[in-house]
Amino acid sequence: MSEPFDVPITDEVIRLGQFLKLANLVETGSEARPAITAGEVKVNGEVELRRGRQLRVGDVVEYAGQAARVSDEADFDVPW
Repeated sequence: MSEPFDVPITDEVIRLGQFLKLANLVETGSEARPAITAGEVKVNGEVELRRGRQLRVGDVVEYAGQAARVSDEADFDVPW
């Protein structure tokens, strides 16, 4: 598995299906559903079958040999 890359979110939580799309791990939300229900997606190292699973900052999602970490958008603000 590759080293997780950070994907900032604007809210406190995001649903798994939405995060897969935001992280560009899938192209569309309709692509996320079969991947999740087939047991191909892991959250924090465990298979997750719920598309609506709520993710929080620090959670790591693995799919298709890639890993993405939910991060806080505030960590990406550049002070000018």
